[in-house]
Amino acid sequence: MAEKVRLGKTDLYVNPIGLGTNAVGGHNIYPNLNDETGREIVRTAIRSGVNFLDTAYFYGLGRSEELIGEVVKEMGARQEVIIATKGGNVVQNGVRVVNNSPAALRAHLEESLRRLKTDYIDLYYIHFPDETTPKAEAVGALQRMKEEGLIRAIGVCNFSLEQLRDANQDGYLDVIQDHYSLVVRDKEKDVLPFAKAHGISFIPYFPLAAGLLTGKYTAESKFNDGRERRPMFQPGVYEQNIAKVEKLREIASAKGAEVAHVALAWYLTRDEIDAVIPGAKRPEQVRDNLKTLDVRLTPDEIAQIDRIFR
Repeated sequence: MAEKVRLGKTDLYVNPIGLGTNAVGGHNIYPNLNDETGREIVRTAIRSGVNFLDTAYFYGLGRSEELIGEVVKEMGARQEVIIATKGGNVVQNGVRVVNNSPAALRAHLEESLRRLKTDYIDLYYIHFPDETTPKAEAVGALQRMKEEGLIRAIGVCNFSLEQLRDANQDGYLDVIQDHYSLVVRDKEKDVLPFAKAHGISFIPYFPLAAGLLTGKYTAESKFNDGRERRPMFQPGVYEQNIAKVEKLREIASAKGAEVAHVALAWYLTRDEIDAVIPGAKRPEQVRDNLKTLDVRLTPDEIAQIDRIFR
């Protein structure tokens, strides 16, 4: 079993390798998902010692939460798992409507509690910032829910530095989640230093850069699943990224490890990052992600990986 780490200044202790669950019930994100496979992914995670499950209303518009709630209840595992979910937005007529008002956040939280079959959520995030609600007011509403015992820790996702400053006026923020990987490092300019300065844990999403950092692809690989529209997959940029991944592969091979595990292990060497939440579309990928915990990077290797992807 992995030794658990503390998430920032919270009283939440997690396996540093969590599970991102947008492929558990996230039918609006991935076509052809099977709910029973989703349940088995969650069961495998819990059986394998993964106790940090990251979900959101937006993953299947509540379906991911429902499946996780079913499995956690079926396994009697509520005391063992740390559940993170996200609200502050709804989808109406196919359009995402973002609303961080205190009333909306409370309504969304209550719906998440019902779907997850629990009376508290360990980590509750505002998934996206709206245009109108002062962020200190939105986080203040979550703080009141924390005082009521409905949530244990407060997070925000996708907030700009200015929004983070507003949100953390009273020091209530525990966790920031945002897009970050070896390939996408703009958060190192502002968000990561902010997190470090305030003792806030930073959790990267898309840590494997939509598959680029798995080492599965070559310069000749072709994509027609939406990835081809992402900046990191654009002609010219993509080939440069693949060349960097090949250098990472040399480090991984010398350690008898896989590219993905070395990338994930590199994040965990950063002061701001306590845990990562790679996703899984199949149960065996959950077990595979855990091999990250066997990777030990030397200071020289950490610096070398940093230079490759600078």
